[in-house]
Amino acid sequence: MAEPGEKTKRLLAVLRDRIDRIDGDIAQLISARAECALEVAEVKKASGQIALYYRPEREAQVLRHAMERNQGPLTDEEMARLFREIMSACLALEEPVKVAYLGPEGTFTQQAALKHFGHSAESRPLTAIDEVFREVEAGAVSYGVVPVENSTEGVISHTLDSFMNSNLLICGEVELRIHHHLMISDITRADSISRIYSHAQSMAQCRKWLDAHYPGVERVAVASNAEAAKRVKGEWNAAAIAGDMAAGLYGLKILAEKIEDRPDNSTRFLIIGSQAVPASGDDKTSLMVSMRNEPGALHDLLAPFQRHKVDLTRVETRPSQSGNWTYVFFIDFIGHRDTPAVEEALREVGSCAADLKILGSYPRGVL
Repeated sequence: MAEPGEKTKRLLAVLRDRIDRIDGDIAQLISARAECALEVAEVKKASGQIALYYRPEREAQVLRHAMERNQGPLTDEEMARLFREIMSACLALEEPVKVAYLGPEGTFTQQAALKHFGHSAESRPLTAIDEVFREVEAGAVSYGVVPVENSTEGVISHTLDSFMNSNLLICGEVELRIHHHLMISDITRADSISRIYSHAQSMAQCRKWLDAHYPGVERVAVASNAEAAKRVKGEWNAAAIAGDMAAGLYGLKILAEKIEDRPDNSTRFLIIGSQAVPASGDDKTSLMVSMRNEPGALHDLLAPFQRHKVDLTRVETRPSQSGNWTYVFFIDFIGHRDTPAVEEALREVGSCAADLKILGSYPRGVL
C-alpha cells in the first residue's frame, strides 16, 4: 500500500495532466477565434464600406452571453473579464483600437479604459477632459474615456460642459469601484508626513479619514492622483492619495489601504466617439435639453417620460452658455433612442424644448 505522500503526488500528477490538456484545448479555441476575427476583417474590407472594427453593441452582447453561460466557480464578472481580454487581443489583429483618456498614466480613468477596451488597445494619456474631446473630434483616436460622476462627490462638471460644444456621441459607459490608498516613496519618513497630495475629488472622498488620522497635515490638490504619486517620489515628508495602478506604476509603498469615507465609492466613466451605436438589447440614452424660461417648463420636460414609462436614471442641471439664469438639463434614461416608447417621448420633449440634443444611445455597462 502506497504512502499517503505518494498518493497525493499521483493525484496531483493526474490533475496537472488534465489541466495541461484543457490548456491545449483553450489555446486551440482562442486561435480559432482569432482566425475568425481576421476573416471578419477581410469580409469588411471586401465590402468596400467603412469598416467599423470595434462594435460596442456586439461586444456588450458577447460579454453578457459569457456571464449568462457561466456555471462557476469563477464569478460572472471574472468570466466577462477573461472574454474582454480575448476580444481585445482578437480585435487588435483586425485594427487596434486607439483610445485617449484623462491622464497621466496611473489614473482611475486609465484603469477604466483598460477595463472597457482591454489591454490590447492603444491608449494615450491627455492632460485635460477637453483635450480628450478634441483628440477624438480630430480623428487622432477613435474613442475617448472621461469621468462623468462619482457616487460620493457627484457630477464632473467639465465633462458635461464639454458636450455643449461638441458633436461627439456617447458610445458606452463603465463603472469603476474606487479605492483610495495613502502611499509613500522609499525616501519618505512615515512619522514626519507634513503634506499630502491628491486630486481634489479624491481628497474630498477621503475627508473624514484625513481629519481623523492627519488633521494638521497640509492637503495639496493636484491635477490627478498619478501626478500626486509622481511628486511623492522626490519628497521625504510627503504622501499621496491614489489607487493601486499608480502605486505599482510609480513604485510606492501603501501605508494605509481603502481610506475612502464610503466603502461603495465608485465613479462612472463615459466612452465618447463619432459613431452612433445600434441597440444591444440593454441600453441607455443620454440627452441634453434646453427649456424655455416659462412656468411649468420642468413638468413639460419630465411628463413625457412618465407617460411612456421611460425610466429616468439621472437628471442634472448646468448653467447654459447662452445667457444668465438659463439652464441646460442633462438626462439619462433606460432604453435605446430607436425603440417606439423612447421615440415618442423624445418627440414630445422636442416639441416643448428650446433645444434638444441626443448625446447617444449605448449599451449599459457590463463590467
